[in-house]
Parts: sequence; structure tokens; C-alpha cells
Amino acid sequence: MKPSPALLCLLAVTAIAAPRFEQSTRRVECFDFVEVTLHLDAPPAGNPFTDATLTGEFGPAGAAPLKVDGFCDSPDGRVFCIRFMPSQPGAHRYAVTFRQGGVLLEHAGTFTARRGGRPGPVRVDPAHPFHFIREGTGRHWFWNGTTTYQILAWDDATIARSVDRLARLGVNRLRVAICGRTKDGTRWNEPLVRPTGKFQFKMEPWVAARPDSQEAPGFDVTRFNVAFFQKAERLLRQARDHDVIISVIFYVDGADKGVDPFGKARMGGEDEQRYYRYVATRFSAFANVMWDVTNEYHLFRDEAWVNRMGAFLKERDPYDHLASVHGHGKFPFRAEPWADFAMFQSWDEHGGYRFMLNNRREQLAAGRPMPQINEEYGYEDHYPYPWGQARLWPSRTADTRRRLAWEMTMAGGYQTTGERANTGTGAGLDTGGGWINGRGDNTMTMLVGYGHLRRFFEGFDWWKLEPRPDLLRLPSEPQHAAPVHQPDAAPPVPVLHPQPVCLAEPDRRYVIYLPQGGAVTVNLAPGEYRARWFNPRAGTFRNSAFKASAGEWTSPPAPDAEDWVLLLETQR
Repeated sequence: MKPSPALLCLLAVTAIAAPRFEQSTRRVECFDFVEVTLHLDAPPAGNPFTDATLTGEFGPAGAAPLKVDGFCDSPDGRVFCIRFMPSQPGAHRYAVTFRQGGVLLEHAGTFTARRGGRPGPVRVDPAHPFHFIREGTGRHWFWNGTTTYQILAWDDATIARSVDRLARLGVNRLRVAICGRTKDGTRWNEPLVRPTGKFQFKMEPWVAARPDSQEAPGFDVTRFNVAFFQKAERLLRQARDHDVIISVIFYVDGADKGVDPFGKARMGGEDEQRYYRYVATRFSAFANVMWDVTNEYHLFRDEAWVNRMGAFLKERDPYDHLASVHGHGKFPFRAEPWADFAMFQSWDEHGGYRFMLNNRREQLAAGRPMPQINEEYGYEDHYPYPWGQARLWPSRTADTRRRLAWEMTMAGGYQTTGERANTGTGAGLDTGGGWINGRGDNTMTMLVGYGHLRRFFEGFDWWKLEPRPDLLRLPSEPQHAAPVHQPDAAPPVPVLHPQPVCLAEPDRRYVIYLPQGGAVTVNLAPGEYRARWFNPRAGTFRNSAFKASAGEWTSPPAPDAEDWVLLLETQR
């Protein structure tokens, strides 16, 4: 008997409306991810961001699985996704479950993971806990970061060009905010950064009733702005292709009107936890993320909130990406289990060598060594007079920022810088934006010097070096090379830390940084050493090497009165 036309129509509608699970791939590299997508042509009634759950268990065949959560990826609840990042090669199995109202859907599948040389998440090196290592490759990672707070307020093409430029300059970590809004750059005394057709001063993680209002957007904190998160994931992919880590900042300037929809009354509550959970669920399968609980927590939250949300965030991240929080000159979370490294904000010479050396000593005294980072120390040519210590040019030139970076590295720490914003967005040359939004041009060359710093230390096992200022003694009569006379030169750059400083792995290697050139006396362990001068401004070694012997040895003067680095290595 032939089926009736009405029955055929019913069968067709049923087929169209049936839920469909799709798997992105059958073979995936370790530290990439496989994605399972659920399509619902007839989603259940209700709010898919609050009423639905998609959960899964993924893992190698025969091993204990890892529990992961999925997320809603469409405003109307028609699309849900769940991701898994394998760390081991071989056959894998998974099972996922969707629930919403009275609807229960289940699906299972398999895939194979293979080694492809892709680096995994950044970890703290357990053998050298003031430093970092990449899971998967085992390679040590030299932190060389810059600030790009509102890069996600750009169009996709500008984001892609900006990430590409920064990666080519040797930057391997970007600070990226996912919630923030303001009128223009006058908020930070940067009047040449303004909104344009391609750049809007806002990042909106929730659906806004009034998206054009800077101070009263009317966020519905129960519904996420899916298009914004999809844009953020395009940035994550672009950065991952360049092996650049993204520090995800949950708020930037949270005290400003329109940024924080929760306020003191609802901070840390169910709605704010949903925000942190959604971000962790969407982004954690990317190997190239770190978490920053918030920027400037002390201006709109308290320490109890930081501890609560830091711990909650780590609980919701199945891959345990590194986490910390940006604050001020103190880090009160040194012993907290959720905090993986200490971040500070201390500007100019206050955040240089002595500051970072003291932080390292305090961390050791706390009984839990961890990396120390000055995350903000005054951006290039940023003079927000009268605040920001009322500094004027040339106190924050590219050269002073580079010198500070050397100081912090010589103290066994790391740093994050920020390029000048004065080439402008929507004003001036309209070719930049720098630390505010991540865009730059060929006139912005500060990061070239930071690249020299990174490549110098990556030339040997820098993570084995310890700060050893005790090994140095200045000659009684400091010897400097004659300065080169430049009558048309700019005013002299202020010297931040005038004395030479030393990192050492005795019996193997010594690195001595001389901020003003000159000579230095160092107490060398037994052995014969090969010594070379490195020019940190040009990123090159002098052609001639010379010998150094054990005991108290005094170097010849540096080639000139600028800053120089003396590298001594045993001859083997």
C-alpha cells in the first residue's frame, strides 16, 4: 500500500525537526580540539542559556574520561556545542547528554588524536617554578607580552592584521578584555583614540537592550551575545596559529558606568558565575588561553571576591589553564591554590629591578615559588598628567620601557608592556591605538627591542639562572667608554637602576646587565670562561670574544656609556 501524501508530509517534517549531532573531525592533533555540535530545528521553550545543559565525558579508550560542559551557540537555542582538547595520542571515546525541560538527548562517538608537534597550554615549570614550560613540547616559554585591551572592539580584518604584526615582532602573549566600554580615549588621557566605523569602544558579552548607550546598555545577564563570543574565538584561532597566548580579562575598568552589570550587591552571585562558566566552557579547549579574573580588581571588587571567582573559574576549566588577577603593587594571593603566578602593577622605576627582586624573595618566603610578572609599569609615551605620577616626556619613551624590561628579567621575573597610543585611532595619523586596542604601524618600534631581549635569553637555558647581585663589585674607579658626541640628540634618557646586576648559573653561565656601560667586577666560579658583549639596543653581539678566569675578575669597559650585557659562559 502506498503511503498517503499527508503521511509523507508528516514524515518529512519529522525528519527536518529531528535533532542532529555533528562531529567536526575523526582525526585531530593533540592540543587542538574536536567539536560536537547539536542542531535543534525545534528547540524547547525557555532560555537556552539558563534552562539547558550539554555535558559530556571524553577520554582515551580504556581510561577514565574527563567531564566537560557544552554551551549554547545561537541566540534562539538552535545550536549547542561541546569541545574536547586531547593531550594524548590514540583512540578516544565520548558520550554527551543534552537536557532542557522534558527533552533528553544522548549521543556517543569516537575519534583519534595524533601527535603533530602542536604546543599545549602554558604551565609552571615544576623543576624551576619561577618560570614556564609548554605542555606537549616540554619547551620552556619566555613571557614577552603586550597590552591590547580593546582589540575585540575592532573589525575582524584589523584584528587579524594586528595579531599578525605583534607576532612578527616577537610578542607571544596579549592582554585582551572581553567586557568593557567607554566613550573614547580621553578616559585615559589619550585624546587621539576615538570610535570609528571599524572600532567601537565596547565589548559586549551579554545581549544589550541599548547597545549604543555607553553608560546604560541594559545588559540581560541571562543571555549571552553569541556573535561577540564567536568573534572572540576567531581572534583565539588567529593567535593560536601564531603561537600567541591570549590572557582573557573578564573586565577592564569595571568601576566605569556600563561595564559591570552586577555591582557590589550581586557580585559573585549566580548570574556572575554564569558569565565565568560560559567563558571557561567556550574558551578552555583553546590551548592558548590564560585567565585574568579581572583588571584592577581593587577599584570595584574585594579580595574575597577575587578568591571566590578565581577558585570558581579553575573549577569550571577542565584543562586547568593558568590563572591570576591584575591589581596593584601587592599580590595578596601568593598562597591561594587557584593563583598560578603573581601579577603586579607598579609603574616606572618603582616596578623595576628592586621591586621584582623583593617580590621574588617574598614569594620564596611564602613557601610557594611561582612566576613573578609586572603586568603594567607605564605604557610607552603615556603621560596621563597629573595622575600616573605626573610624569612627562621623556620618562616613558620606548627606551626606558625596554630598559625596565631588562631590569625585571634580571630580577628573575617577567613583564608585560604596552605600545604608545598617540598615532591615533579616528584621529591623528589614524594608524595606531597601541595599548588601548592593539593596532600599530611601522613607526612604532618599541617592541623590536623587546624581541632582542627575548631572543637573547632564548639562546640558552635562562630558566636555570638565579639573581645573584652578591657576585658583583663595582671597581673603585668606574671606567666608562668615552661618550659619542651628538649635538642634536634628544635630552638624555633617565637612568632607572644605575648599578650592574647579575643572573648566574655558577660554573656554567653569567649574565650581567650594565645600565650605563662601564666595567664590572664579578666573582666567578672555578673554570675558564668565554665573554662577549651583547648590544641590547641592536640585538647583536660584538664580533670579538675574550677570556675570563675564575675568582674576582674585572671586565674591560663596555663599548660605550649606553646599556650593555656581558655574557660569560664556560668553555666546554
